[in-house]
Amino acid sequence: MEERWILVTGGAGYIGSHTVLQLLEGGFRVVVIDNLDNSSEVALTRVSKLAGEKGDNLVFHKIDLRDRDALERVFSSTNFDAVIHFAGLKAVGESVQKPLMYYDNNLIGTITLLEVMAAHGCKKLVFSSSATVYGWPKTVPCTEEFPLCAMNPYGRTKLIIEDICHDLQVSDPEWKIMLLRYFNPVGAHPSGQIGEDPRGIPNNLMPFVQQVAVGRRQALTVFGTDYNTVDGTGVRDYIHVVDLADGHIAALKKLFNSKSIGCEVYNLGTGKGTSVLQMVEAFEKASGKKIPLIMAGRRPGDAEIVYASTEKAERELNWKTKYGIEEMCRDQWNWASKNPYGYDSANSEN
Repeated sequence: MEERWILVTGGAGYIGSHTVLQLLEGGFRVVVIDNLDNSSEVALTRVSKLAGEKGDNLVFHKIDLRDRDALERVFSSTNFDAVIHFAGLKAVGESVQKPLMYYDNNLIGTITLLEVMAAHGCKKLVFSSSATVYGWPKTVPCTEEFPLCAMNPYGRTKLIIEDICHDLQVSDPEWKIMLLRYFNPVGAHPSGQIGEDPRGIPNNLMPFVQQVAVGRRQALTVFGTDYNTVDGTGVRDYIHVVDLADGHIAALKKLFNSKSIGCEVYNLGTGKGTSVLQMVEAFEKASGKKIPLIMAGRRPGDAEIVYASTEKAERELNWKTKYGIEEMCRDQWNWASKNPYGYDSANSEN
């Protein structure tokens, strides 16, 4: 994989930064573009440091994907072998309140990217999709063939982009595209130097739990305690972010090594469900902190049980998760305790 140039959009974000580190360690040269809307340049500084000498193979441009001229300049300066596309807004609740903002950012940004890629003859793409495209599945585990039905504007942007990718590949068979549907990424790099640092109130369980543990929030509200699950709380498929990053490397290698790819879809998860209370208990054990809970009614739109079938990714990408919830919680706490205020923590310069 020497000397291959990979463009990573949204590479300063949570999943992006972990993937950039794995790419550098794998010998790739990486150019990151990010508008730093919901991410921090500090993440990339730390990634570069963690990668040691290979950190020199990282270039960063602060641009918005919708800025076609800026994007053209990046593509004119480097001959990219492939693109990993993470950039996008991702808060479900916010997408319901501000649908136009989500459609504008996520769809226009992606269409502009695809047009510029095509113009420069770069037609290999790994796209960051989401398990939200399954809506509220009637059965589990979710296989890639399940009917698709997004329940909010954020999920719809992912679904529309998947459709755009399929249509594009049909129109021009030179395109090779991997659509990766993530389940629930948690944890952090074992160094504790990079991790999830959401702006404002976290939308996901683990960043919220982490903020309660470091004293930034008083209690965790658990929505729904009467589901038909092991303890009445909702069940999800949590995946360690380092495993998820490895899934992108596996997808990329398949793009480079396989002749017969059109537009392929893969679930990235563990294939196991864990309840909210089981996750909280594992985090309490890892951190030694008690997480005060407020039990509340179900949230409209929350599914009872969602977890992945991972057989296709295991078989075709030769990829399998290595880490369980103990490691996820251990690494999440290591990150949180070292960076209680994320990248804005007092020690963010180290």
